[in-house]
Amino acid sequence: MKVPQNKWPYIILELAHHLPFSIFGVISAMILMAILTSLAKIAGSAQLMPSAAKDMFHIFHPSHVLFSAVATTAMFWKHDDHNLGKAIAIGFIGSVGICGISDIFFPYLGGMTLGYRMDMHICIIEEPELIFPFAIVGILAGFMVTKSLDRSTEYSHSVHVFISSAASLLYLISFGLIDWMHAVTGVFFVTVIAVWFPCCLSDIIFPMICTHKHCHHKKTEVYHS
Repeated sequence: MKVPQNKWPYIILELAHHLPFSIFGVISAMILMAILTSLAKIAGSAQLMPSAAKDMFHIFHPSHVLFSAVATTAMFWKHDDHNLGKAIAIGFIGSVGICGISDIFFPYLGGMTLGYRMDMHICIIEEPELIFPFAIVGILAGFMVTKSLDRSTEYSHSVHVFISSAASLLYLISFGLIDWMHAVTGVFFVTVIAVWFPCCLSDIIFPMICTHKHCHHKKTEVYHS
C-alpha cells in the first residue's frame, strides 16, 4: 500500500523518536534476563534455562500481541473512527502478524546470522488458542483507551517495546542461543532490530498508512496528543 506523501515526515520522525525507547527496552530486558540467567547458574540449574525461557516466552509473546493490538487499534481509531471493521482488521494484522515478525522471524534470522542453529516455532500456527484471545482483548482495549486516557498510544507503545524486547530475547534463548551472554553484543543488535522497526511498524506506520486519505493532523498532534 502506498504511503500518502503528507505522512512520510511523521513516519520518519517517529522512527527516529522511538529508537531510544527501543534501545532502553532492550537493555532493560537484557539486564533482567542476565540476572535470571546468573541466578540459574548459581543455583546449579542452568541446564533448565532454555525450558524456563520457553515457558516465559509463551507469556511474553501473547502479552506482546495484546499490547500491540491496543497500540495499533488506538492509533488507527484516533485518526479514522468511522470504520469499525477496518479498525478491527488493522488491529489484528498489526498485532498478530507483525508481532510474529518481531518475536520470532527476526530473532530466528538473527540467531542464524550469529552462527547458531535455531528452531522455528510459530505460535499462531502451533498454539492459536494462546494468541487469538489476547489479540481480541487488545483490540477491544484499543477502542476504549483512545477515549478514556490521554496519550494512550504513547503509554501502550512504551509497555509494548519492553515486552517485545523480552519476548525477542526469550525466543533467542529458548530456540537455539542458550549461552547468550557470551554473544551479548550480537544479541543486543539483533534484539534492537527485532524490536525497533516492527514495533514502530505495528504501532505507527501500519495504522497511519491505513487511515483515511484526508487525515491531515498537525505535526504536534499526530502521535503525541
